[in-house]
Amino acid sequence: MKKIVVVFWSGSGNTEAMANAVKEGVQKAGAVCDLIFVSDFDVASVSDYDGIMLGCPAMGAEVLEESEFQPVYDEMENSLRGKSVALFGSYGWGSGEWMENWEEQVKNAGADLFEKGLIINEAPDEGGLKSCEEFGVRFAQSR
Repeated sequence: MKKIVVVFWSGSGNTEAMANAVKEGVQKAGAVCDLIFVSDFDVASVSDYDGIMLGCPAMGAEVLEESEFQPVYDEMENSLRGKSVALFGSYGWGSGEWMENWEEQVKNAGADLFEKGLIINEAPDEGGLKSCEEFGVRFAQSR
């Protein structure tokens, strides 16, 4: 049975809602899933998981959250080589450039990037939550 972790940061609750829906999808697909707020995640445990799903909203000038999420991501980046990684997050402005940059970082780390990152403008509505759940199902069923 696959073991997947969903690591996220959320300030307004939008990305947290996405993370919960992603977890539901992973579990519907029959995988074990841990949902962990980024500040509670032990980077040394990356090797314990078959897949990593990372969630962070766009901040400032379309960057990852800088005080909690970015430092943890930077610490785990070298552990992502060969891992299946999916990205998701919410945004309130811009074009999604933060996600494109993040996708490139993950690829450069040698990870197997799953699809394109899932982004939702502002709070996810019912359709958005369904998209998140389906994203989780597809990720759990991949590889």
